[in-house]
This record gives sequence, structure tokens and C-alpha cells, in this order.
Amino acid sequence: MLDYWLIGLALMLVIEGIIPFLFPAAWREMFSKMVRLSDGQLRFVGISAMLAGLVLLYLVR
Repeated sequence: MLDYWLIGLALMLVIEGIIPFLFPAAWREMFSKMVRLSDGQLRFVGISAMLAGLVLLYLVR
């Protein structure tokens, strides 16, 4: 079971590293815009990402 968690973590890190590697200027701009969002807006982005991940997991399994 731990192996699956580590594989998932590794894949998340690879996927999250693709955008800053390929498009560093666009990533920097997006990150600077994210910093200016309110707490509520950031929470909405976070919950949306979590729900999208859960839906994807449900569809894959």
C-alpha cells in the first residue's frame, strides 16, 4: 500500500514540475496572480483541484 502512495507522490511531483520547466515565464506570472488572490479564492481553487482529482480517481477505478 505504501508503494502506491509513493508512486502517486512521485507522479504528482513530475506533473507539477512540467509547467515551470517548459513555461517558466508563464508559470511565474500565474504564481504572482495566485499570490494576490484572497483566502476564499485560494480555498475555492484548492477544493476544485481536490474534487477534480477525486472524480478522476473514481473514473479510473
